[in-house]
Amino acid sequence: MTTNQTYKADKLALATFIKLVRAAETVTADVHGELTESGLSISQFGVLEALFHLGAMCQKDIAQKILKSAGNITMVIDNLEKRALVKRVRNEKDRRYFDIHLTDKGKALIAEIFPRHAERIRQKMAVFSEAEQLELGDLLRKFKNS
Repeated sequence: MTTNQTYKADKLALATFIKLVRAAETVTADVHGELTESGLSISQFGVLEALFHLGAMCQKDIAQKILKSAGNITMVIDNLEKRALVKRVRNEKDRRYFDIHLTDKGKALIAEIFPRHAERIRQKMAVFSEAEQLELGDLLRKFKNS
């Protein structure tokens, strides 16, 4: 590749990256903006949502599901536990681990806020047709393989 071709490729890649980051930040801010009304961080919401839809799991699995580090997830769960939204239960098969469960209070909270959250996502994504949403999903999946 010539210097000019490299420059053009770099310029295009950087411009595209900036558009991707800005779009993600805008959508994230719009979609998660109302979480503060519930007193939840994005990570706390992610934990509650994962437990609500997938059931009890260990901290390591939760961290992988919501893309957080193991150290960070401990603090997030500690804070949810302080609010009585989750509880730690020692795993019966392997007593070294704790499974994280939603409490009744946690189930009620996530059952109340999740439908509104899903609707905000649906509204944001409505700028794309169904075919465009599928295409965008396919395009973004390419990052996983790169």
